[in-house]
Formats: sequence, structure tokens, C-alpha cells
Amino acid sequence: MATVELILLQRVEKLGQMGELVKVKPGFARNYLLPQKKAIRANKDNIAKFEAQRAQLEAQNLKRKEEAERVAERVGGLSVVIIRQAGEAGSLYGSVSGRDISDAATAAGLTINRSQVVLEHPIKTLGIRQVRVMLHPEVSIPVAVNVARSPEEAERQARGERVAAVEEEEAEPDLEQMLDAEAAQNAA
Repeated sequence: MATVELILLQRVEKLGQMGELVKVKPGFARNYLLPQKKAIRANKDNIAKFEAQRAQLEAQNLKRKEEAERVAERVGGLSVVIIRQAGEAGSLYGSVSGRDISDAATAAGLTINRSQVVLEHPIKTLGIRQVRVMLHPEVSIPVAVNVARSPEEAERQARGERVAAVEEEEAEPDLEQMLDAEAAQNAA
């Protein structure tokens, strides 16, 4: 398999630090690293240009990292509420994506874009989930995402109540009453 040699312009998770020479598959380089300006091709001209600008690039990176750390301290413990329609079992009609989370976080006072939200899988059930938001390649913060059917339900979930369990307990007496009524009719 052919590989492409690149110089990383910033830290890339699970790949390397700024300034490292890395070998990656051509598609990863062509579709992600190069268009996002996270790397440049490693040829003699680019290596020389990078080494000449290395101190300046590292200083800019350090400045952006410090700004991200200040923002992380300011908004630590951020929690957002997302209201969605869901079935009785707690399954959403659709899912909550990175765009939904970024919009909710922006409304809560933290301006981020959807590419900064790290979701392993889309959220497809009600409840509270911890999601990572990458403010900088080296700085991330946890954001609590509370997915509920209504603001009242979101408040109950935030207090630690299990909403689906409460609804099941409320539904059980109705079922028992119906069965008792049906048994009484059959006995008569």
C-alpha cells in the first residue's frame, strides 16, 4: 500500500505532534489533513520552509492553546439541554448530531462549530451523555448533553431521576387496574 509523507502543522489525535514527519494513506492526506491545513506534503522545499517558520508556528500554537485553556476554565461543567421527540421506550425519532450539540452550546454561551464536537456515535436515546468538545488539538472539555422530550423532563433527568423508569411505574397501576376489571367482568 502506498503512503504519503507529510509534516504535521498541528497536533493530530492518534497520529502525532506538530512538526513530526508522518506517513499516512493517500486518501487520509488528500481528504482530511491537507484540506484542513493540518499538514503539508514533506518535500525539500516544504521542510525548509517549515523549519524556517517553526518557532513562529509553535508560538502561535502556544497562544491558541492558552486561549483555549482560559475558555475551558470559564465554561467548565457546561451542560446543554436538547429537546427531541421520542418513543415511550426512550428511543429518539432520529438522533442528536454534532451540529445539534454545537447549536445548543452556542446558545448556552460557548461558540463552537460542529467539527469541534467529538461523538463516537450519534445519540439515539433519552438521557444525559458526556461529550468531548475540542477547543484546541491539545485542549478538550466535557459537555453534559441532556436529551429530553420536554424542559420539565430535562430538569428531572438533571436531578438524577430516571425518567423512563418513572413512566413505567406510572403505567403499571393502569395495566393492573385494567386486568382486574377484565377479570371481574369474566367472573360475573
